[in-house]
Amino acid sequence: MKYGLIGEKLGHSFSKPIHEKIGGYEYELRELEKADLASFMKQKSFLGINVTIPYKSAVMPYLDYIEPTAEKIGAVNTVVNRDGKLYGYNTDFGGMRMLILKQGFDYRDKKVLILGSGGTSKTASAVAQSLGAASTVTVSRKGDVNYENVYALHGDADYIINTTPVGMYPDNFSSPVDLTLFSKLKGVTDVVYNPLRTRLCLEAEEKGIACSCGLYMLVSQAVLACECFTGETLEKEKLTDEILIEIKAQKQNVVLIGMPGSGKSTIGKLIGEKTGREFIDTDEMIVEKYGEISKIFAEKGESYFRTAEEEAVKKASQKSGAVIATGGGAVLKAENIRALKQNGVIFFLNRPLSDIVPTDDRPLSSNYEALKKRFEERYSLYLSSADYEIHIDGNAENAAAEITEKMK
Repeated sequence: MKYGLIGEKLGHSFSKPIHEKIGGYEYELRELEKADLASFMKQKSFLGINVTIPYKSAVMPYLDYIEPTAEKIGAVNTVVNRDGKLYGYNTDFGGMRMLILKQGFDYRDKKVLILGSGGTSKTASAVAQSLGAASTVTVSRKGDVNYENVYALHGDADYIINTTPVGMYPDNFSSPVDLTLFSKLKGVTDVVYNPLRTRLCLEAEEKGIACSCGLYMLVSQAVLACECFTGETLEKEKLTDEILIEIKAQKQNVVLIGMPGSGKSTIGKLIGEKTGREFIDTDEMIVEKYGEISKIFAEKGESYFRTAEEEAVKKASQKSGAVIATGGGAVLKAENIRALKQNGVIFFLNRPLSDIVPTDDRPLSSNYEALKKRFEERYSLYLSSADYEIHIDGNAENAAAEITEKMK
């Protein structure tokens, strides 16, 4: 390959579309077993590569030159082949620094906790020190500071940087620490970018703590890596912002919530047809696995159905770039909304009750009185869960066009 990414598991990676937009070159994802790393590096059959978990330190013995920052950190994530000699760089350092400065975090004289002990952890420590942190503390499973004693020892931390893969696809619903046990926390930076908003970041937002995930860092370090590959000087911040917006718009899900009969499936399918996005209906997922919804309610009850619905919502929410139509009661569980927010922009389809026709296949809204009661129970949840409210005037095409425009 000419350019690409090596790592052990790359199914979660966004690097290919990012690099191809930045540099206009073909970019390959190459998964390598540990036993194959040495032969790959010795063959040198590439012009430039990025390196990710778990090889950021392992590639260093094969390099002819390592930039001072990367050598000091002990991790390389960018390698360039120049006339058969391999040059190593750490563009993660610049990317992470740009992200933290973009967040507006002031590390001067502050305590920074770094979760994880791998190559990215070393980069995070170097970045924090470069920004004037009073102290950096590494938290690892087997270290002196671990995930059991960190709260007692460092519950007064000012900032957290997560460099672990905890919360990364497909383990979307995990968080490495309990943020409620930190009394002074001002901000969180999570280097995970898939999902777009990790469980850690969503929990931070719910507590009013500023947080960003790693997509900005991924794009900015890719811009820096492209400079290494091509030798060109790029407008780094401008290009990072442009690519970020474009990639985020492609990867975000369109999530539709609202009453049964509000048009979620019809409008969702139209959006999918217009944009080429996959359409997913969580009710259809439930029917496919468990049978008709009315029968589930009749034979096993609402609680059983809600558990099946949560399972379907979580599975759908792990997709990226899809259109997801949810059941009318999906908003009843906060966990469903957290899952949908990880990769999604949520639209409340607010259709007047007078335009919704009750049907027998909707167990909780089979007549107008039941429908009205459900609407009154859920209306505030629809509003609080949504990023946008879309008033439905009876024209599904108009609604689909409005949502598509907002996603841009």
